[in-house]
Amino acid sequence: MNNARYFELIDTVVNDQLAAAVGTDIRALPAIGVVAEVSCRYFAEVTYPGSLDLGIYVERLGTSSIVYRVGIFQGEPDRGGALAAAEGRFVHVYVDNTDPARPVTPLPAEVRAAVSPLVR
Repeated sequence: MNNARYFELIDTVVNDQLAAAVGTDIRALPAIGVVAEVSCRYFAEVTYPGSLDLGIYVERLGTSSIVYRVGIFQGEPDRGGALAAAEGRFVHVYVDNTDPARPVTPLPAEVRAAVSPLVR
């Protein structure tokens, strides 16, 4: 799998999880998360064809930022287990969606409530 695809998967799982947990269009909130940092550590090659499983948790829930960790796994748990192929780190910093200058601002209450169960 192309390295850029890992970053796409990491971004997608974070934003899909957030949108589903908040239950509304996250782009319409008064503060939105912008990507401040993303990284990926590779542990094993992902092979095609094959399916992937992704896991997500919140490493740090701050006043105006969230640090997510995303695990990317390949394999079948019932056939010896899934192999950890990569780990992503993704940082959202929240900015004022109503101000063109986009100053950093506290997390919206609905975002904090939505991600709190993911804190480890």
